[in-house]
Amino acid sequence: MKLAEPDILDARILIVDDQESNVQLLEQLLREAGYTRVTSTMNPQEVCALHRRNAYDLILLDLQMPGLDGFQVMEGLKTNESDGYLPVIVLTAQPGHKLRALQAGAKDFISKPFDLVEVRTRIHNMLEVRLLYKKLESYSVELEQKVQERTAELRESEARYRSLTELASDWYWEQDENGAFTKVSGPVLEMLGIRVESLAGDRSDAGLAGWNEGERKALQSMIAARQPFLDFAFSRTHPDGTCQTFRVSGEPMFNQACRFVGYRGIGIELPAGT
Repeated sequence: MKLAEPDILDARILIVDDQESNVQLLEQLLREAGYTRVTSTMNPQEVCALHRRNAYDLILLDLQMPGLDGFQVMEGLKTNESDGYLPVIVLTAQPGHKLRALQAGAKDFISKPFDLVEVRTRIHNMLEVRLLYKKLESYSVELEQKVQERTAELRESEARYRSLTELASDWYWEQDENGAFTKVSGPVLEMLGIRVESLAGDRSDAGLAGWNEGERKALQSMIAARQPFLDFAFSRTHPDGTCQTFRVSGEPMFNQACRFVGYRGIGIELPAGT
């Protein structure tokens, strides 16, 4: 991820210094360097309100000012910054203040009296980092939005596919992680040879006669082991000697944390003699 030089030169910069000569020097230096959005104030009381309105990309902040010093201004700015990033370079003639300013949240410092090459370099570097930070933050928000949109699309697609699947099959069912049926379309309980009290109405095995016990147990074992199965064939013989043959497919379901949350599947009855 790179920034074009015009993006850096278009950054919003605020100069805060109670000495008019310092303000004029910095303004001239920045404009000669090509910066186009430079403003200033000699009143530290105005800084927080100005930043709240204009969201500066960089604030050049003098530390020693009457009424409200630079450290107090930074504390006030912290209440404005929703992203937790304090875009401040402090201006100081006191070596002992540099470390304290960095600990207070400033991102860099410029020593007084000014070395003009140092001033230009530190401002340019600071702005490049700041704007890249904002660009990355914007990209993260955009990416998250795209992920949410894509997730919604996939869910809609899955819902359409599930609806089509139900139409193309004789039975569709869903079970929760405890094996309880949460959705049933068609005579799936009878097809699987499973009785569930909440849906079947009773717990008797009266409706289970005639199933091929080996096939039925093999199917139940795959479900219990959370294994997917495709076109599993099994049959049932009625008292009159007629035989029904079924084919069923199913898969386990997992949530985003990879936790098993249930089962779903479809089934069809095969024509006689198949």
